[in-house]
Amino acid sequence: DVQLQASGGGLVQAGGSLRLSCSASGFTFENYAIGWFRQAPGKEREAVACISGSGGKDYADSMKGRFTVSSDNAKNTVYLYMNNLRLEDTAVYYCALADDAVECGTWFKYYFWGQGTLVTVSS
Repeated sequence: DVQLQASGGGLVQAGGSLRLSCSASGFTFENYAIGWFRQAPGKEREAVACISGSGGKDYADSMKGRFTVSSDNAKNTVYLYMNNLRLEDTAVYYCALADDAVECGTWFKYYFWGQGTLVTVSS
């Protein structure tokens, strides 16, 4: 079965950093794209960043510069490094799957969602 599990969330002070992990199983990692999304309380879900099986990366415009996505194909894991966190970064972060091994930034293509991990940024 296809599984995606996000982890690494927690409470962090504004200005701090956090690394989220997305562990994947049940599919050939290199043939798909993994995306990070987030949903803040009372807001719609929004795209954050993604990485394709071939290593292509993309970021939502508002996330560029502070967030970095990477993958360890040997571990079937995708990481999201978040720096200089702000109060408005507080959200549940999810990883999701898309059928694209080359490009990953077509956000509507993501169709399989894992359980999220909560990131809370405090002042």
